[in-house]
Amino acid sequence: MSGLRFKAFRPRAIRLALLASACLVPGFLSDAEAAGPVRRHSRDDSAAAQQLAQQHARAADASSQKVAAGGIIQSIAVQGNSRIETPTVLSYMVVQPGDSFSRDGINRSLKTLYATGLFSDVTMKREGGTLIVQVRENPIVNRIIFEGNHGLKDNDMLKEMALRARAVFSAQTVAADRQKILNLYASKSRFGTTVTPQIIRLGHNRVDVVFKINESPQTLIEKIVFVGNKHFSQGDLAAVISSKESAWYRFFSSSDEYNPERVRYDQELLRRFYLHNGFVDFHMVDATGELSEDHKTFYITYTVHEGPRYRLDKVSIRSNVPNVTPKGMKSHLEVYKGQYYDGTAIQDNATDMQDWLQDNGHPFAQVRTDIARNPEKKLVDLLFDIVEGPRVYVERIDINGNTITRGDVIRRNMPMGEGDAYTPADRKYTKMALQDMGFFKNVSVDETQGSAPDKVNVSANVVEKPTGEFSLGGGYSTDVGIMGNLGLKQHNLLGTGVDAGFSGTVAYYEQQADISVTDPYFLGRNFVAGADIYFVQNDYQTYQKYKEGQYGFSLRAGYSFNRYLSQSWTYTLVDRQVGNAFPGHYAGNNYDTPSIYVLQDAGWSLLSQISTNFTYDRRDNRVMPHSGFMLNLGGDFAGLGGNEKYARVKFNGVGYIPLDSITGNHAWTIEMRGGIGYMGDWSHSGDRNIIDNFYLGGQNLRGFLQGGVGPRSSHFRCHGPGTSSGPYGAGGWCPWAGQDDFLGGKFMYTASWQLDFPLPMGEALGISGRGFIDSGSLAGIRVRHRYDRKGTPQVPGLGAATYTPISGDTLVPRVSGGLGISWNSPFGRVNIDGAVPIHKYRGDRVYPIRFGFGQQF
Repeated sequence: MSGLRFKAFRPRAIRLALLASACLVPGFLSDAEAAGPVRRHSRDDSAAAQQLAQQHARAADASSQKVAAGGIIQSIAVQGNSRIETPTVLSYMVVQPGDSFSRDGINRSLKTLYATGLFSDVTMKREGGTLIVQVRENPIVNRIIFEGNHGLKDNDMLKEMALRARAVFSAQTVAADRQKILNLYASKSRFGTTVTPQIIRLGHNRVDVVFKINESPQTLIEKIVFVGNKHFSQGDLAAVISSKESAWYRFFSSSDEYNPERVRYDQELLRRFYLHNGFVDFHMVDATGELSEDHKTFYITYTVHEGPRYRLDKVSIRSNVPNVTPKGMKSHLEVYKGQYYDGTAIQDNATDMQDWLQDNGHPFAQVRTDIARNPEKKLVDLLFDIVEGPRVYVERIDINGNTITRGDVIRRNMPMGEGDAYTPADRKYTKMALQDMGFFKNVSVDETQGSAPDKVNVSANVVEKPTGEFSLGGGYSTDVGIMGNLGLKQHNLLGTGVDAGFSGTVAYYEQQADISVTDPYFLGRNFVAGADIYFVQNDYQTYQKYKEGQYGFSLRAGYSFNRYLSQSWTYTLVDRQVGNAFPGHYAGNNYDTPSIYVLQDAGWSLLSQISTNFTYDRRDNRVMPHSGFMLNLGGDFAGLGGNEKYARVKFNGVGYIPLDSITGNHAWTIEMRGGIGYMGDWSHSGDRNIIDNFYLGGQNLRGFLQGGVGPRSSHFRCHGPGTSSGPYGAGGWCPWAGQDDFLGGKFMYTASWQLDFPLPMGEALGISGRGFIDSGSLAGIRVRHRYDRKGTPQVPGLGAATYTPISGDTLVPRVSGGLGISWNSPFGRVNIDGAVPIHKYRGDRVYPIRFGFGQQF
């Protein structure tokens, strides 16, 4: 019985749905043979569609008027259909056999048949008790052809279109697809493009649909004007917005292309800028984009109302949360009386207070802000209102969109679980945590009402991206010279979140290879585990007379205490060699050999070391930080076997101070770095190899050669006949002279101040600048045996001269200053730093220019 009811209901439901949509179907072709061009900026497709709907309605009305009313429909005969079966045509009609000849019912039936898009013409007439339905079927699309398109590929347009080959042709569909093509060109800032559909009739009721495209040049922004601004100049506001006037140097940028979405975004940027600078009453009056008569350029006008600039007067706190008092929260205030109102800083302060409360036993606490204006005095009273928010708990968590990454891998990275307390901040941190995984190109977190008012369902919606990586690249670095690299990595192995890969680098002064694997959630717990097997060969002979080789492995483990604090452990076992250190370079009767302190380290040594690091990270972004800070405390202990027996401790910190409030530009940032390290030997039996010491210069002290600051000793330069009776020749003599060997040291400190700033035309070209001052020093002699005192005994096998003084052992600070630029070029990131020593110690090796370039492809 239910089946009979379904059969009786279904055609009627379809008929009613088609009738409801009959006047809503878009279109613009009154004749199936051709279509006229419509410019993108006229936006008259809705009028054309309405006109077509009216034509169909008039045709239906005219046809229904020809059918005499009265009497019962005995049968319905369908004529003219060849491809569409008669029962299908009848199923679309409102009237059926047994119904009366009603003009209203017949009119509605005509409209539903037109609305199907299957027919180009429908008429009805009555012959006795029979209703004759005469139809003309729409043709079948044979091919879809594009002509004149260069800025868009055929496949890109076909993906957006509804029309398909071997589908039923419909004028309405062609009209809608034409508009979609225009929208695609508009997204490319080609607003003057025209699209003309043409229909070519073929045999057997088939058609070819041809879209003739006349592409226009990109529609660029010729002029941007601000109206109503009094406190800030045109240039100040132009630097705030993302749209830019066209210029010859913006060939790598799209910011000078007109985009309505970007204009709306600029309105929000202006609003934030004015609120950030104290203009509480600011509002956007209007933002318009006018297309020039030749359709080649746009003029954008932003009309603003600034209002007065306010300062903060009274700053107070109110709380109705138990055990949270205004007095106890005063230490968390980051804004103060007398400063200009700063909407960004106030909101950040409220967020910080709320995060602190939720992390310290008040999961439902919320911090709201309220202001009271005094326009006469241009003052604002600010209130931080701490309230107990609604108690809401997570009922269910849904993961959507993951096709590779396992659901449990995503869930374990979320800062909440089912049954936990839920706050609005959890939604933000969930999105951040999933983005930080690096597996997804898009992440959104939605919430819906659960089964009760105090329950919520959370949906994490992700769009995955490829996580495999094959890299083949090359470049140049000041430290290692010309280099090439090869890498094969998978950051999400089989969807488990495991990171595994191989990388290798071959450079003029360095070769290295590394096989690594890391599980960020080992055994399903908050525990990172990993291992590395590696080989490194450094050739220092451009400024030192030895090579260093390392072959070994390391085991790594780590865990997080909370969102900001983490600890890691590493065990390293590595076999090292100081090689090619003897007998040195021979030229005639002269040998240029390394220092005695290098010679005594020649050969193999085994390092067995365990290390730990504590990291406290409060940066706003771990890839491109702009504010916040990070602290790192680490230590190394060598001596669990092996030849080395030392302990080393290091502390480093970095802080970022945004200058947005002063400059009104996000590109200005102050970066401050500092570090200190000390190492000592806990046993006299250790080798004290100089390759384990601290080294200063180069990257950690720009303007000086890598390792060029600190204790050093001169090479031996031996003269003699060069026979085989000794390493320096029989009867030779070996005074210390010539180039220095860097020995490193036991104690090091560094400090750096850097200002990152934008450059003229820099945003368009991808160039940024920086100015910096570096300082630091290195001291403390750590060698196996010392030969820097007069009367030093000879060393068997090393000749007669073993007295070798050491210089540069001082904590006198070295200081350098300079400028640098970074260019995100199409060929890779280029870094150039130029620095000159402001204060140096005699014998320090300087290196004014550091250049680095590399690209993966």
